[in-house]
Amino acid sequence: MAAVGGGAESCGGCAFSPGPGPCLAAAGADGRIRVWNTQSGGLRHEYVPSSHLSATCSCLSWAPPRRLRQEVPQKKKRRSEDVNGDEELDLLAIGTAVGSILLYSIIKGELQSKLGGGHDSKVNCVRWHQENDCLYSCSDDKHIVEWSVPTGKVKCKWKAEKGSVSCLCLSPDGKMLLSAGRGIKLWDLETKEVYRKFTGHATTISSLTFATIRPPSDSQPFDGTTGLYFLSGAVHDRLLNVWQVRSDGKDKNAVLSFTLTDEPIYVDLTTSGDREDPVKLAVVCRDGQMHLFEHILNGYCKKPLSPTCTVQIATSGRVTDARPVPILAATFCFDRQSILIAYSNVLHPIIERVTLNTTESHICLVRDAQMTVALTTETAVTKVKTPIVTSGVKVLMPGVPGHNTSMKPTLMESRTNEAKRRKGTEHERSIEERLCTMDIDVMKMKSKSGLPQTDSFAVLLVQGLESSDSSIINKVLQTKKDSLIKTTIARLPVPAVVPLLQEITKRLQGHPYSAALMVKWLKAVLTLHASYLSTLPNLVPQLGVLYQLMESRVKTLQKLSRLHGKLFLLVAQVAASEKAQDVSSVDQTAKLVYEEESSSEENSEDDLMADQESDENWEEDEEEERADDPKMHIDKEISEDSGEDMHTGNESEEE
Repeated sequence: MAAVGGGAESCGGCAFSPGPGPCLAAAGADGRIRVWNTQSGGLRHEYVPSSHLSATCSCLSWAPPRRLRQEVPQKKKRRSEDVNGDEELDLLAIGTAVGSILLYSIIKGELQSKLGGGHDSKVNCVRWHQENDCLYSCSDDKHIVEWSVPTGKVKCKWKAEKGSVSCLCLSPDGKMLLSAGRGIKLWDLETKEVYRKFTGHATTISSLTFATIRPPSDSQPFDGTTGLYFLSGAVHDRLLNVWQVRSDGKDKNAVLSFTLTDEPIYVDLTTSGDREDPVKLAVVCRDGQMHLFEHILNGYCKKPLSPTCTVQIATSGRVTDARPVPILAATFCFDRQSILIAYSNVLHPIIERVTLNTTESHICLVRDAQMTVALTTETAVTKVKTPIVTSGVKVLMPGVPGHNTSMKPTLMESRTNEAKRRKGTEHERSIEERLCTMDIDVMKMKSKSGLPQTDSFAVLLVQGLESSDSSIINKVLQTKKDSLIKTTIARLPVPAVVPLLQEITKRLQGHPYSAALMVKWLKAVLTLHASYLSTLPNLVPQLGVLYQLMESRVKTLQKLSRLHGKLFLLVAQVAASEKAQDVSSVDQTAKLVYEEESSSEENSEDDLMADQESDENWEEDEEEERADDPKMHIDKEISEDSGEDMHTGNESEEE
């Protein structure tokens, strides 16, 4: 339903068809594939595979509408099979879990052909070529296969990744192919060589979508110039990255990213031929919300962009009784203003065309949707006879190998032993047998609160991993004591180590508080079970997500350390300045005051006159004192005599 350059990419079990009369194909958990009419909302076709238990549907893809125009004139059709202009869609490609691809004809309502011999494992993605009769598929067997639809045979097959290939996407001109696993590769379809490589997601990439801001023309061949963008989303990643293919090779990093609330499962966009018009993007997340973005693709953007509008659907009723209704898929209509939304459940989706006001940041649509769908199945009534279990039969309990589960004796065994004991044909029972017969809750005796002790943590953890009970696993993994964690990991059976690492990896991607707690468990597992993990042959695909997560966080450690140092310096300077201000404002009174002399001329003249008078008075007083003092006279005479002697001495020396 997108305009030029846009397209819808699905990561789940739903897919809107292109063309003016769209349909919705949904693969249910019961193995059936249903095709719904988007205008009337009724069921158009239902495909029930004969071997759906062994060939579960893994992906869906609609053929381009122009395929019908080439195939209809080749066959003579009856009037009942005549197709009008609204029914241009014919083939629906269905990828299965066993590696085969089924081509289902919507007009005939039957399976047209089966493509086999290309893949050995589950098909993850199927994409149609826009012009020629080719089909491209990828699988967990690390290969990409190019099919010829008329012949049903493999045209080309090549290895694309070291691991599984998760999704594909064809360029608008049909000359390039995007494939993704851990990284993203852009292939040249003529030479089957890698044209570009892109890296930027820590987990497996789940969706790819091409976006062009100008319509592709046949006269200008594809040369990797500006104007060609594509979007990528990954598992457990709340960012949708946008990449630009450039001829200079400077396209290793994403130019911008959109923020989401959960992993994207359906992406649709619409563009126009004008570069100044924004690209409209509709992203359906796994949590059931739909985010709308409007942005002009014109190069690099540093900060992630938030959605212009978020759409949710809830049931009608009271505020406390209202429940959210998940959105399954969404696609733009040709007017670029209204959107087709499929919500409720896959078994019976509700399709509605709405026109949204994007000026509001959050829109909640209240609908009267029936959330529960009853599935009726015919079950044959059989008479089942329960066999009598004797004491010599060994009962096998479910559990992880290497973990022994304590079993209580059956009622039959207890009665038999009691009868033998009364008859005296058996010796006295041991203390172990007596304790087993006694129904004593040892855990409640040890702990008044009823919390599990150290001895039972490993048992609880194994039970939670076997039954995939997140409540039990969370209760055990909330432990903070290092000694308790080491004891639990040491008593954990070896086959439960890898499932525990996978659960720890899921929680490392959640809240930072839980991630800090999971580091202790991860350290204990890698320390105590490193020898066992090193012996596993397929350890890389099992723990690849954990490795990518650790690698991405280690790369950001240096930047965070620099930021922490800068923030520490700023905080220290602010604290020092506040402390200096506090010290200076304690006592404002001066302990010593110095006053300068007055600078006026009158004061200066008065001071000079006073000084002169004081000097003259001091000389007069001194002369009077000398005159009155007889000692001063004697000293004066002595000094005169000595002066005369000095003069006479000097004269004799001269002679």
